[in-house]
Amino acid sequence: MLAQIRNAGAVKNASVVLPFSKLRYAVATALAKEGYVGSVVKKGKKVVKLMEISLIYSDGKPRVSGSTRLSKPSRRMYYGVEDIKPVRHGYGLLMLSTPEGILSGNEARKKKVGGEALFKIW
Repeated sequence: MLAQIRNAGAVKNASVVLPFSKLRYAVATALAKEGYVGSVVKKGKKVVKLMEISLIYSDGKPRVSGSTRLSKPSRRMYYGVEDIKPVRHGYGLLMLSTPEGILSGNEARKKKVGGEALFKIW
């Protein structure tokens, strides 16, 4: 999902269409709330569900310029509250899967909850 958003931004697409899942939708809405992507819209019904994510550009450059996946099926990465640090000196974002749901690093620090580190985005 992150690679598709990055690649769509690199070729200046207005939006990207992805297969729908609850986790992807939660991550996309969290990214929209933080201002990294525009609107997130569910499309389709029953078996064929898709979601369309509109991209944001500033001065002709995509808002999402890079990302790093942290937790993988072969190696899960868990962060406690004290382990959550700013990404790229505050210009990036850390996304966590917590008991409170999908949260950014700042929200997790405010709620004093840790979890599985999904990815960093900048």
